[in-house]
Amino acid sequence: MPGIMSEPILTEAQRRVGVVTLNRPDVLNALSLQLMDKLAGALEAFDADPEIRVIVIAGSEKVWAAGADIKDMADASPTRMHELNMFARWERIKRIRKPIIAAVSGFALGGGCELAMHCDIIIASESAKFGQPEINIGIIPGAGGTQRLTRAIGKFRAMDMVLNGRFISAREAYEFGLVSRLVPKEHFLAAALNLAHEMAQKPPIALRLAKESVLKADELALSEALEYERKLFYLLFDTEDQKEGMAAFLEKRRPEFKGK
Repeated sequence: MPGIMSEPILTEAQRRVGVVTLNRPDVLNALSLQLMDKLAGALEAFDADPEIRVIVIAGSEKVWAAGADIKDMADASPTRMHELNMFARWERIKRIRKPIIAAVSGFALGGGCELAMHCDIIIASESAKFGQPEINIGIIPGAGGTQRLTRAIGKFRAMDMVLNGRFISAREAYEFGLVSRLVPKEHFLAAALNLAHEMAQKPPIALRLAKESVLKADELALSEALEYERKLFYLLFDTEDQKEGMAAFLEKRRPEFKGK
């Protein structure tokens, strides 16, 4: 369908799971400003939807995203880049409170690698390749690549990728700690969706606060982060889901979480 093919992303709600698919196959899902606007908006809509508990972002089997769309910035001046405010879209993605699972197959390069690292869990096919090759076009990663990658895999591996533009395989990414789970290529999307539906059965308020607490580990000193964790822990005792979860455990039955 021409109309569908012209849309930079596709969205679908599968019961409690929101699915966003990157849809620019002709340019290897290059992350244009339009795509990033649409992606941020779709994620915000799912984040605000009380029926949705977990979000999946997927590419195709061939490619997750091969980077930013260079046409958006090849001839730009510093002033023009400031006016575009392109990283505002990334900040919107960072603020999504519900868990996001990346279903990655094929190339995840530059902005594509950074987008995967904005997610909370990365499911990668065995064909996936990750890289930050911005150095080869005269720039550096600008959407968190130097920072999130270093925190994920360590200084020396990150230096090898960022300074040399080296790609790493899915196996290396898994062994380095960048990827959560490694699966056969033909199952990468099914594995991500299965995990999302499994997580969607968990208490949604606890899911959001658990994500929030884990993210603080990179932002706060240990003593502050522990105090932050404890406050969220105590807060959950004001939810109906906590009462239901513990009652179900004691009664040896399956809990029914309502997000209250």
